[in-house]
Amino acid sequence: MSTEKISQRLQVKNKAPAPVQITAEQLIREAKERELEVIPPPPKQKISDPTELADYRLRKRKEFEDNLRKNRQNISHWLKYASWEEEQGEIERARSIFERALDTIGHTKTTLWLRYFEMEKKNRQVKHARTLLDRATYILPRENQLWFKYVHFEEILGNIAYCRQVFERWTKFMTTEQEWQTYINFELRYKEFDRARQIYSRYLMKCPEPKNWIKFAKFEERNSSPENARQVYELALEFLGDHRLDEQLYIAFAQFEERQHEFDRVKLIYDYALSKLPQDKAPELYENYCAFQKKHGGQDDIEKLVSNKRKVYYEEILSKNPFDYDTWFDYVRLAEEQFTLDEVRDVYEKAVANVPKNRVNKNYWRRYIYLWIYYATFEELIAKDKDRAFKVYEFCINDLIPHKVFTFAKLWLLAAKLQIRMGNVDRAREILNMSLKRCPKRKLFKEYIDLEIQLREFDNCRRLYERFLQRAPDDSSVWISYAELESILCESVRARAIYKAAIERPNLDSPEDVWKAFIDFEIEQEEFGNVEELYQRLLNRTNHVKVWLSYAQFYEDLQQIDKARSIFERANERLKEEEPLARVVLLESWQAFEQRLGDQGLDISNKMPTRVKKRKRLDEDVDGGEDDWIEYYEYVFPDSDRKKSGLMDRVKRWKEQSKGEKIQAE
Repeated sequence: MSTEKISQRLQVKNKAPAPVQITAEQLIREAKERELEVIPPPPKQKISDPTELADYRLRKRKEFEDNLRKNRQNISHWLKYASWEEEQGEIERARSIFERALDTIGHTKTTLWLRYFEMEKKNRQVKHARTLLDRATYILPRENQLWFKYVHFEEILGNIAYCRQVFERWTKFMTTEQEWQTYINFELRYKEFDRARQIYSRYLMKCPEPKNWIKFAKFEERNSSPENARQVYELALEFLGDHRLDEQLYIAFAQFEERQHEFDRVKLIYDYALSKLPQDKAPELYENYCAFQKKHGGQDDIEKLVSNKRKVYYEEILSKNPFDYDTWFDYVRLAEEQFTLDEVRDVYEKAVANVPKNRVNKNYWRRYIYLWIYYATFEELIAKDKDRAFKVYEFCINDLIPHKVFTFAKLWLLAAKLQIRMGNVDRAREILNMSLKRCPKRKLFKEYIDLEIQLREFDNCRRLYERFLQRAPDDSSVWISYAELESILCESVRARAIYKAAIERPNLDSPEDVWKAFIDFEIEQEEFGNVEELYQRLLNRTNHVKVWLSYAQFYEDLQQIDKARSIFERANERLKEEEPLARVVLLESWQAFEQRLGDQGLDISNKMPTRVKKRKRLDEDVDGGEDDWIEYYEYVFPDSDRKKSGLMDRVKRWKEQSKGEKIQAE
């Protein structure tokens, strides 16, 4: 056959999937169903006489010995060999095999000892079993499983005294709680409470863990008296001290006292525990305390509980963001209401320790500074310690605030006022003088001057005003305040000189206020000639309608109607060139003045303007629709209408003339 034909036969003609798919899973399942993997059992051998039995035993022993010669360290060969000899009733041979195994493999295999012991116990060889366990525990004293077997075996036999001796031997090597608890439970089963108590005491000397003290106390509570249990708890707290505090011990102690209905003791225990343990590290203790207060506490206790919850809440927020000053304010208010003075001071110290990192921008310091103010206020009003309050201000001013960049006038003033309340006026002046040297702010000057006025030290006030004016020569309010002070002191000459000096300043921030104050001062002094002179000087500088109205009102108050009317007339003439609204205000005031005179008043309705609605195009250069026009109002005065009417007539005549010329041309 040629290679071409072979290759054609090897080619797959139909590549479509087979109608029945056979998977590996299916093959395995079918093999199991047909029991192809099941090994047939060996044929059963029937022994009919002692000779066959001897041959069988010889053959089996030879197999076991051959296996042992191949691998003497394989423990399973030894165990199978010994088990087979036990089944044959050859206990001595089985014992010999176990001894050979211990010598060969070693005495450290616990499994060998246990199987050896189980064989002796099964065949009721008590002495052999006891001797065997005694050997095993002597060789392997740290194997707890051997000790458990030993004590269990002796207890089953009823040999309690010897079982106790075994336990005593075991205690030298006991390390875990389960071993000691086994010994204690053994004594409790036979009602030996004193022995159990002694065992607990020995155990606590080796493992003084809080949970072991709790078990001892519960043992005393169940089997003795509450007093013994209380002594155990107290001894535990004394023994452990503050360096090994455990919330579970306090909880167990408090619950024990609660079961004894000693609620005052329970409260003291919880308070002491919470004072020693941080609340965030003892959540379960705090929850139990809350539950106790809800069941047995009074209103004050519940309020204290709520405050503690708020304290934990604030401390949690502040641990994440210590610069949250609003939360610090809430925290210190809570502390002032609920905590002792020392605790409140600690809270304030923690709060002010969070100094803003930005020492350039004052906005970051505004809320922070109030913490210092609250701190000093607390020391003065609540703690009644003014010296300590001043130290708070002093530290903040001298060591904290960067005065070269910014300052806080409030702190200087509060420190000075505190010294005044303490009776140290000279010290207060020193503080304020220092503040003016380091940061001469407007508020400091004003408050210092007010302080000297209250102390009736007017010469100091004058010196301060002079320094103030050197710092702010164009501040109208300073000039006015200085003059008003001299006026109050009946120093009219000084006050007038101050006003004159003020109105001569060319760059005052509010000159109109100075002029008004000067005029009011002269009116108060009844120097009407000076008032007229001032108005004339002022009108030479300005043509403001309010000045004209004030001038007319001055004459009206003096009942000089003609002079007031003449002022209105002059003002009407002067304001023709000004904004029309100013003239409208003047005319309305003039009309109201004439109406107040009644029959003596004149009719000036012919001078009043007319309000006219007009339209104009938004963009006069572009022709648009109706939306491009806006409406507005304009005041038309009678005297100006006459002037404008001639102009309008000429415009109309020019339009008509140009229109006629256009028609003729067509």
